[in-house]
Amino acid sequence: MTLTEQPKRMVVVGSGAIGSEFSYFYNAIGTEVTLVEYLPRILPAEDEESSKTMEKIFKKQGIDVRTGTTVEKAEIKGKEVEVHLDKGGKKEVIKADVVLSAVGVVANIEDLGLEQLGIKTEQGKVPVDAFYQTNIPGVYAIGDMIPGPALAHLASHEAIVCVEKIAGKNPQAIDYNNIPGCTYTYPEVASVGYTEQSAKEAGYTIKVGKFPFSASGKASAAGAKDGFVKLIFDEKYGELLGAHMVGANVTEMIAEVVAARKLETTGHEIITTVHPHPTMSEAVMEAAAAAYGEVIHL
Repeated sequence: MTLTEQPKRMVVVGSGAIGSEFSYFYNAIGTEVTLVEYLPRILPAEDEESSKTMEKIFKKQGIDVRTGTTVEKAEIKGKEVEVHLDKGGKKEVIKADVVLSAVGVVANIEDLGLEQLGIKTEQGKVPVDAFYQTNIPGVYAIGDMIPGPALAHLASHEAIVCVEKIAGKNPQAIDYNNIPGCTYTYPEVASVGYTEQSAKEAGYTIKVGKFPFSASGKASAAGAKDGFVKLIFDEKYGELLGAHMVGANVTEMIAEVVAARKLETTGHEIITTVHPHPTMSEAVMEAAAAAYGEVIHL
C-alpha cells in the first residue's frame, strides 16, 4: 500500500503519548487498531488512574488494547505484516497492513561534529548544566538531544533560558518537575508534577481530591462527561504536588495548575479562588475541595 492509502488494519507498538495519539486518530477514521504495550498499562508515565480510565475509553471506542504484551517480531508477508505477540507465554500472530513503532523518541545527534569538538555524550544524549552548557565552554545544547522530556514547549523555554544566560542575564533555571505533559487523544490527558505513587515514594503523606466531569454542568451540557480532575497535596503543608486530568480540553486547563505549583499555592488557596460557572475549569477548584472534605457538588 502507498502512504496516501488509509490502512484497514494497524498495529501500534508502544502506548506512550505518541502511540496513543496515533491509535486514537486512526481508529477515529475507521482503521482497525491494535495497541500493544509491554508494560501493564497504557500511558505508563501518567498516573495509574488516568491510564486505567483511558484504557476503558479506548476499548469503548473500539481499539484493541493489549497490555503486558511483547512484540517478538514482525514479518512482511506479501501485502500484510504478521506480528508475533507474547503475553505471559501465550503466543499469538495478528495480521495488519501497517505496523507503527512508537516505543520512544531517540535523539538525532549523529553527524553533528560532536566527536570532533570533544562534546561528551551519554546514552544518546548530550549532558548539560542547569543553563545548557555542554562540557565544552561556549557550546550549548537544548531540546530533544539533552536529558529530559522531549517536548516542544519545554525546548522552547530551554532556548529562552539558554540565550538569556549567554547574554549575561540572570534567568531562573527550569524546574523539571513542573513541566506539563499533554496527550492529544479524545478525551485528552494532561498532567504535571507527582503522580500519586511517585509522591508516596518520595516520602510525602498525601491528600488526594478527585472531581469527575460527570458531575460538571458544563461537561454535561457539552456531552463531554468522560474523565476527571485529580489533585495531589502534601498533607503537612498543603503544597500542591501534582495534577492529573482526563477530559475534553484538559490540555487547556493544565496551565492553571502549573502556575499554581510555581507560586507554591496551597489547597485552601485553590478552594477559595472563585472559578467561573459553568466551566470545565471549575473542576480544579472542586477537586481541591474534595481533597479537604469541603466539596459540595458531589
